[in-house]
Amino acid sequence: KRISLAKESLSHLSNIEVVGFNVLLTHFAQEQDANIIIRGIRSVTDFEYEFQLAYMNRKLSGNVETVFLTPSENLSYVSSSLIREIASLDGDIDPFVPTPVAQALASKFPKNHTS
Repeated sequence: KRISLAKESLSHLSNIEVVGFNVLLTHFAQEQDANIIIRGIRSVTDFEYEFQLAYMNRKLSGNVETVFLTPSENLSYVSSSLIREIASLDGDIDPFVPTPVAQALASKFPKNHTS
């Protein structure tokens, strides 16, 4: 489902290919002839976890490097679990996710109408 949502959300970009995989990331990178992994970090907690992954990936494949990107300030607090919680409680997630994702979550969490 995530792959199809990513494909749909990024379909307007001709230079993006969304590909799923079920092997080690370093093996997938090698299969794709890639030597850079781009990861997003929002907080110090993310950084600590991602830093460990980056070192392990470097040990597993010496020719793969990790580049960290930080989000815009207005999105640094956004996480998938927070978005799911907002959607489940009838909150507006449109400013935070692409339309296909908002639609998928709306169908997963029908509006709660209480009287």
